Amino acid sequence: MWRAIQLLKAKKPVVVSMGGVAASGGYYMSCGADYIVADATTLTGSIGIFGMIPDASELLTDKLGVHFDVVKTNEGADFGTMGRPFNAAESAAMQRYVEDGYDLFTRRVAAGRGMTQQAVDSIGQGRVWTGNQALALGLVDELGSLDTAIAKAVELANAKDDDDDDDDDDDQLTTADVITYPAPTSFFENLLKSADPDNYMERKARAALGDLYAPLTTVRTLSTSPRTYTRLPYDLNLK
Repeated sequence: MWRAIQLLKAKKPVVVSMGGVAASGGYYMSCGADYIVADATTLTGSIGIFGMIPDASELLTDKLGVHFDVVKTNEGADFGTMGRPFNAAESAAMQRYVEDGYDLFTRRVAAGRGMTQQAVDSIGQGRVWTGNQALALGLVDELGSLDTAIAKAVELANAKDDDDDDDDDDDQLTTADVITYPAPTSFFENLLKSADPDNYMERKARAALGDLYAPLTTVRTLSTSPRTYTRLPYDLNLK
């Protein structure tokens, strides 16, 4: 995603609008844009990387009595297996991987934001900032909404046209056409999709949860939307 944004940036101005959260991977993608707009409370930054491999060897071996015999062609073939802890060489390799990833992340933020890598590191290391704090630290350019970002995109597009074409009058934009991806689906499309029995994951969830599937699906839907609902005292069951 970061690379795709850089390729797009080579052709036209890229403006990022941050919503509730733009941390870690979200900020990684955003840092190379021409302009970044955040809300005052946007969780921003989390410039960091870590690695975590579960070790269930004590549970499996000591409590459940499960033991493993391993046949492998090289020392690292079973790297990351849950049946044993890391050895010293594996711990060192994982540490190098994490440090290399963090170095790349901070270099890309530094290049995108016009900062030194040391300055990025001083506000990085996994720290999370609000939009207000991020503005003061130079991680974003302005506080505002999606409309703010759209207006800035129009402004930058006009500036690029001024640089590329002497005939300014014909090229100036006054507004922008907004297209949402993926395209929003209608109520009936969503209704039919929810009744589709051919979704593999849905079939597995239904089989595992049984009668609990429908109420848990309703709770999940309600918990992922901030809208106020007026609901029927029952759920439709289309067959």
